[in-house]
Amino acid sequence: MDHYVDIQLQPDAEFAPAMLMAALFTKLHKPLAAGARTNIGVSFPQMDVGDAAPVRASRTGAHPRYALGQVLRLHGTSQALHALLTTDWLTGMRDHVACGAVLAVPTDALHRVVSRVQAKSSPERLRRRQMRRHGLTEEQAQERIPDSASEMLNLPFLTLRSQSTGQTFRLFIRLGSEQAAAVPGEFGAYGLSPQTTVLWF
Repeated sequence: MDHYVDIQLQPDAEFAPAMLMAALFTKLHKPLAAGARTNIGVSFPQMDVGDAAPVRASRTGAHPRYALGQVLRLHGTSQALHALLTTDWLTGMRDHVACGAVLAVPTDALHRVVSRVQAKSSPERLRRRQMRRHGLTEEQAQERIPDSASEMLNLPFLTLRSQSTGQTFRLFIRLGSEQAAAVPGEFGAYGLSPQTTVLWF
């Protein structure tokens, strides 16, 4: 984990940065998942950090949004990053990004966890559970658990599409506190981990 590469979104008149970052992240997810690469972590050095406390959605469904910025940073060993970059995972994105060189991490970098956070449950899931456990009708469950009961997180997110179901979902991302020491381990198919740190600078 002593090297990194920055992938910078390029200005685009047709696509918003959030849309381009989601597309880039989806492209990255494919080789990480397919190759079972657990040695590549990600971070967003321009991330606007939100409050991780859940909030209730307003009547309009509006909630604070925080940006991930326009740089996706990949972390790993020099060998792991070069191996990833020699694949064709950036096909279709090369006109929208500038991929930097694989560089050594600065010696004064700190360590942080970049993890996925999920809201406790969606109203639909809670209603199904109530119907199963308490024998409620759909109408009764709807009265008990309205759509406004959905929990929203004040965290930056990417809107992605599930490869298995085709449904869109929000991948909320939390940036942990700065740590003096690294916590080694593996990363998941999104390059995130609930405990493994990446170098932060």
